[in-house]
Amino acid sequence: MKRISTIIYGLLLLALLVAPFAGAYPIFVMKLMCFALFACAFNLLLGYTGLLSFGHAAFLGGSAYVAGHAMKVWGVTPELGLLLGTATGAALGWLFGVLAIRRQGIYFSMITLALAQMLFFICLQAHFTGGEDGLQGVPRGKLFGVLDLSGDLTMYYVALVIVVLSFLLIARTIHSPFGQVLKGIKENEPRAISLGYDTHRFKLLAFVLSAALSGLAGSLKTLVLGFATLSDVHWSASGQVILMTLVGGLGTLSGPIVGAAVVVLLENKIGELGHLLAALTTIDWFNTLGESGTMVTGLIFVICVLAFRRGVMGEVIALFGRWRRRGEPS
Repeated sequence: MKRISTIIYGLLLLALLVAPFAGAYPIFVMKLMCFALFACAFNLLLGYTGLLSFGHAAFLGGSAYVAGHAMKVWGVTPELGLLLGTATGAALGWLFGVLAIRRQGIYFSMITLALAQMLFFICLQAHFTGGEDGLQGVPRGKLFGVLDLSGDLTMYYVALVIVVLSFLLIARTIHSPFGQVLKGIKENEPRAISLGYDTHRFKLLAFVLSAALSGLAGSLKTLVLGFATLSDVHWSASGQVILMTLVGGLGTLSGPIVGAAVVVLLENKIGELGHLLAALTTIDWFNTLGESGTMVTGLIFVICVLAFRRGVMGEVIALFGRWRRRGEPS
């Protein structure tokens, strides 16, 4: 199974490396990678620690605003802007965690949602965020003062390196002793406490790490697109990342990547899919499918919940497991 996973990740990396030369739009693929990183960061908290946060949009959007403002107004280099955004995500994660981590279940989720909404209204009223207009015209600048990121191709490969390294960090964290403790807390927290672990401290560390990586995703998204808007810090972004994680497969490394791809493709390509279905079936209603993107996304989520209880990749992994056991001698 490990060898199969390595081959799949290798093929995915190869596909991303050649994507700009295969007709893929670099900006769109970079946006997809940013959301994939956001979903992987969220999955570290929910899938491996068992903490459902409704406020992760605060880390994505808050860091996006800070990084964008630093690069546009303060004139800092891209690497410093990304570091500032990541540090902002970590700081917000620590603040949210200190206030919420000792609560359980829905109480924890509601506290994170309430704190995220407070940040949303701060961003709505603050002068440096641009209010409803958003923060526009963020320059890409030069990485380390040398590498010009104004070209989409250069920016694409820089973003790919950042996302791949972040994914490797998440994978290393999950398979480390720290990650095993997090899994133990998710499965049976009282047992972890009885073994002498300070579960609140471990959960807080996981929360801060997840928030920092979410902040990196938001900062990178601002650098790529050149703007940050209220939609990044709105509660719907938190719901979106939950949807990505559940559709892809909770508690799997590859699941959030697949879930992010499904959700982002649906949001951006639903109109084109509708026109294609209309042409194939001669049903004119499909031409209006682009106007019902939220409904289609909800329908896909319902289908996944009913047909793929473990998520897309969760079911694939379970299928491989059954196939391997069937091939083993009794």
